[in-house]
Amino acid sequence: MRFLKHALAALSLGFVALTAGASPASPQAGVDYRVLDKAIPTEAGKKVEVIEFFWYACPHCYAFDPSLTEWVKKHGDTIAFKRIPVNFRDSFVPQQKLFYALEAMGKGDELHSKIFDAIHKQHERLDTDASVIDWVAKQGIDKQKFTDLYNSFAVQTKVRRATQLQQQYQVDGVPLLAVEGRFETAPSIAGSTLGNQPEPALHAATLQVMDFLVAKVAKEKGAGAPAAKK
Repeated sequence: MRFLKHALAALSLGFVALTAGASPASPQAGVDYRVLDKAIPTEAGKKVEVIEFFWYACPHCYAFDPSLTEWVKKHGDTIAFKRIPVNFRDSFVPQQKLFYALEAMGKGDELHSKIFDAIHKQHERLDTDASVIDWVAKQGIDKQKFTDLYNSFAVQTKVRRATQLQQQYQVDGVPLLAVEGRFETAPSIAGSTLGNQPEPALHAATLQVMDFLVAKVAKEKGAGAPAAKK
């Protein structure tokens, strides 16, 4: 599976010593980012749509999340950001349902990093309905209300839509970032020409490419590219 190849390749990079200042100086299509053959419609208006495709159990998504979260905060006036949990196999579905049920309760942002920590620090698996529901109940969330939403038609519809978008964007590994339905980049893409670098260097390179792509699309939309918040 291509996903596993990407994960193993990125994992090996994490053990190499950091080389300062590694980043794509002038992002190039086909090198630092890829252009989709067919643009996917967006609903971001004057803002630039940015999507992160991710998986809670992915160690590279976990490592990337703090940097990405800060980047999103800095560009909040320019972008419309959303996360989409992926489904590479059936065991991913409980985490997709977890994401959308919490989103429906208005608890998604509050518990997002806690879910990552539960899996990668406390070694919770959270890959079955029972384990997800039990964990959420321990966070002080109404168990019955969450369970009803978790099993609801609305959440199932969002899960199906997420999987459809994953297929449209031809997601072959995570984390993956999509810009305005036209461009994609990722640490494994933006860092491909940097040689052996650890994940922090790959994250910085990815976000530099994202700066370039967001500015490019914003300019094309006629909105300009507002300066990032300090």
